[in-house]
Amino acid sequence: MSLKSIDTFSAAIAAEKARGRVPVIPDIKCISPKEGDLLRGRDPVQVAADLVSWGAPVLSVVTEQTHFGGRPKLLQSIAASVTVPVLRKDFIRDVAGLHETVDLGASAVLLIAAIVDEKTLAMLYEQALHLGLEPFVEIHTAEEMAFAKTLRPRLLGINNRNIVSLELDNGGTERTQRLAEEKPKDTLLISESGILSAEDVRQAVHAGADAVLVGTALWQAPDMRSMYRELQEAIHHE
Repeated sequence: MSLKSIDTFSAAIAAEKARGRVPVIPDIKCISPKEGDLLRGRDPVQVAADLVSWGAPVLSVVTEQTHFGGRPKLLQSIAASVTVPVLRKDFIRDVAGLHETVDLGASAVLLIAAIVDEKTLAMLYEQALHLGLEPFVEIHTAEEMAFAKTLRPRLLGINNRNIVSLELDNGGTERTQRLAEEKPKDTLLISESGILSAEDVRQAVHAGADAVLVGTALWQAPDMRSMYRELQEAIHHE
């Protein structure tokens, strides 16, 4: 993958925001440790394609298998079948994971501050850029935010729940509200997890989030398409 691929993920989010819609990043996740099976017989590759047809500017794909039911091949299949940039979500701890991410066809890679030390996070950030991947840095605490700011990330996610405990807590947008005021300049801030409704989207956006990442709520919605559109249009129905 060439260096020309860098920034395609963030560019798609910025373009969606410029259109006046909330950039809603759908999370293709097979299992929730908290809620159980999310697919309920559905084909995640087809759902990913449907979400793009409904206006998703980017996609997130969970490839962690043990707790979230993902697999690398799922990302590869989705990336090959859609025209939008794709983020790989997994517990990436080494450069080998970055190389694999490139080979799978992802445009961006999740780097979780909570699972590596600061030196490793900085190294992975630089190596991702070198490989043509856009780093999506995820934080959960004020201390992690303080270090993440030194990296000057284009993409910064606030996980409203604790990924170390597999997001089994009930965290919501109040964490985004607490941490968003420290948002670095020229950074796209994404509120992740615990986004269950249009009201949650509005709270995240008013706190300073530029986009939201939503998984379980979409998969559990009676009508995923209607739910996605509702979240997209949240700021127009206040």
